[in-house]
Amino acid sequence: MDRAKTFPSFKIVGACLSALLLSSCSRPAHIVVGSKNFTEQILLGEILAQQIERRVGVPVERKLNLGGTLLAHEALVKGSIDLYPEYTGTALTAVLKRPPFPANSNGAARAVLNAVRADYQKQWRLEWLSPLGFNNTFAMIVRGDTARGEKLATLTQASAGHAWRMGVGYEFSKRADGLDGLLKIYSLRIEGNLVTMDLGLLYQALQTRKVDMIAANSTDGLASALDVAILQDDRHYFPPYECAAVVRQDTLARFPQLGDALEQLAGKLPDTVMRKLNYAVDGEHRPPAQIAGEFLNSSVFTRQ
Repeated sequence: MDRAKTFPSFKIVGACLSALLLSSCSRPAHIVVGSKNFTEQILLGEILAQQIERRVGVPVERKLNLGGTLLAHEALVKGSIDLYPEYTGTALTAVLKRPPFPANSNGAARAVLNAVRADYQKQWRLEWLSPLGFNNTFAMIVRGDTARGEKLATLTQASAGHAWRMGVGYEFSKRADGLDGLLKIYSLRIEGNLVTMDLGLLYQALQTRKVDMIAANSTDGLASALDVAILQDDRHYFPPYECAAVVRQDTLARFPQLGDALEQLAGKLPDTVMRKLNYAVDGEHRPPAQIAGEFLNSSVFTRQ
């Protein structure tokens, strides 16, 4: 046997074995949590990250404040993050490019969740976990004194009375699930010209009586701190935007405890709780990491 010819083959085998070992170890022994670029998302990212650190016991890298929906989704698909919180209605329309489901039924939320869950698994091997408990959809809000004085609890009741000076964000005035459909479904009447403005100015306009009704979001922090009333969407016009963690299936396989740890958050963040947590960050200017830790230590979360 010619040793001079056989020796390089051992080097090749050794190199191949090293490459295999390196490739099998290439996935880091930590989990990367991402989020979009607004308060609620950053706060939820912290809650997810701290829950993983507590229950799974592995290091967590935070890539919060990534940007909008499509940037966060791309990061998840490419594997630069392992999970992030997303909204079912946003996934359906913005990511999957499907039309909104009819919202006027009690089964709409489940139907939308099932649809995005199936398509995400099929297209990207991504897993939607159980919803966290809140639905960040649009909300029509009036001042508390108006609701009490006119005995208003629902949009149907609001439509039976006078015309409204209405303030909305620019997007709401143009969306398929926005103003036009709302006015049609409820026969709401607008007094004068519609007032469009940045979302951050809506509550100020309501408090200073520039407008009498605003189209805000159901988990806004200010809705928990100001004397306002969210009118019930009793005809189920607005589509569901339930929030849940979306996780890479290969990450769930690498960390068998991860799924159970995240499922412990299911249903623990109803609208009222999410509003208070958002206000703690936006209104009280407290760090999201501190608020997340307090929530995970609270009886709201720990009681089963």
